Amino acid sequence: MSAPPAAEAPPSLPWRDALKVYLEPATLRMLALGFSAGLPLLLVLGTLSFRLREAGIDRTTIGFLSWVGLAYGFKWAWAPLVDRVPVPPFTTLLGRRRGWLLIAQFAVIAGLCGMAFNDPRDGLPPLVWCAVAVAFGSATQDIALDAFRIESAAARKQAALAAAYQTGYRLAMIWAGAGVLWIAAWAELPGLAGYQNGAWKFAYLVMAGSMAVGVITVLLSPEPVRAAMPKPKNAGEWLESVLIEPFADFIRRYRWQAVLILSLIAVYRISDVVMGIMANPFYVDMGFTKDEVATVSKIYGVIMTLVGAFVGGVLSMRLGVMRVLMLGAVLSAASNLLFAGLATRGHDLTALVLVVSADNLAGGIASAAFIAYLSSLTNVSYSATQYALFSSLMLLLPKFIAGYSGAFVDAFGYHAFFIGTAALGVPVLLLVALASRTYTNGAAKGKEEAPDPAAT
Repeated sequence: MSAPPAAEAPPSLPWRDALKVYLEPATLRMLALGFSAGLPLLLVLGTLSFRLREAGIDRTTIGFLSWVGLAYGFKWAWAPLVDRVPVPPFTTLLGRRRGWLLIAQFAVIAGLCGMAFNDPRDGLPPLVWCAVAVAFGSATQDIALDAFRIESAAARKQAALAAAYQTGYRLAMIWAGAGVLWIAAWAELPGLAGYQNGAWKFAYLVMAGSMAVGVITVLLSPEPVRAAMPKPKNAGEWLESVLIEPFADFIRRYRWQAVLILSLIAVYRISDVVMGIMANPFYVDMGFTKDEVATVSKIYGVIMTLVGAFVGGVLSMRLGVMRVLMLGAVLSAASNLLFAGLATRGHDLTALVLVVSADNLAGGIASAAFIAYLSSLTNVSYSATQYALFSSLMLLLPKFIAGYSGAFVDAFGYHAFFIGTAALGVPVLLLVALASRTYTNGAAKGKEEAPDPAAT
């Protein structure tokens, strides 16, 4: 079979028009909803690993507990339900996208409250089950939110919406990273050394309350206009449209190239994801305090991620997604080598600032381009299901490998671990180069450009 025809390069937008899109209502809504999406992730992965390490949990166990994040890797399994199934009264009152968003946000809030009231020293299972609830609620929110974003603006504005989403996401990571550490440190009782669960309890309850940003935004946002879909004639046709057609549509549009595209998606963020699980235990073991980690890793680092997301969004509109995708892949893999150097220096605050800033700048550029790339692959008729497949595949292999990160560090040390995570990024460069040759308008084949309600 012949490959789809090569896409024509999109017309270059003037700098003024490329920047003005960031002030449109749809972009500002995505900023707030990105905050709601980014808040739970660290609380069940990164920040939780800091809390567990401080409570005396060993690194190997922390590594395996990162498999809680596999919920994000399997969200494609229930994405068709989020895409098509109404849940009264939420969808009746709010619409399909906003109804599911609100359900997911309530699940996240309940799970965070459960994590607040469980002490890991009394046994991990209750805390882990609450973390699983947060992860599933967060993954469901991601499914509905990705569809909401894709349906909220025309294809040419998706890079800007992706950048706004990333900005909100990273602001939430400041709050769920630096904020929770500062709150926990402030709530500690003076004169008591070591782990204090009461301080962490208070901090997690504050995080649960912070989900109000997303809840209020959902309630005040308009439901996006969806592409008209023919009504199924019977139950069999409905099941086919919900469970089979979203995946069949992608294969029809890309044919043999689907294997290359899915392979790239599966490994693009592998260096960052695998390294990230051991980042907070690394900071604890290097002797950095809560305040130092909060200030450097969660402030300087996240600010640089915001810069990277903005730069990545603008460059993607100006230069094309694939060029920025390659730049992000190179920078993400190379930045892990900086952590390998930091592992040999011990408690060096200046080096930590430089390394974390460079790493997060690279991550911001890569994320903005990657989200725009994934969005370009979806058919708006199946946006929730197809994007969930892509974003799930993005995390599945990296999260699985990351589960063994603690055992690797215990066996070989942090220096070898960071070098190994950088090496994992080398195959990504080849896949991006191959995908660039076949990056076509196959996504637009049989796909209408979404309506542009961004200015409403």
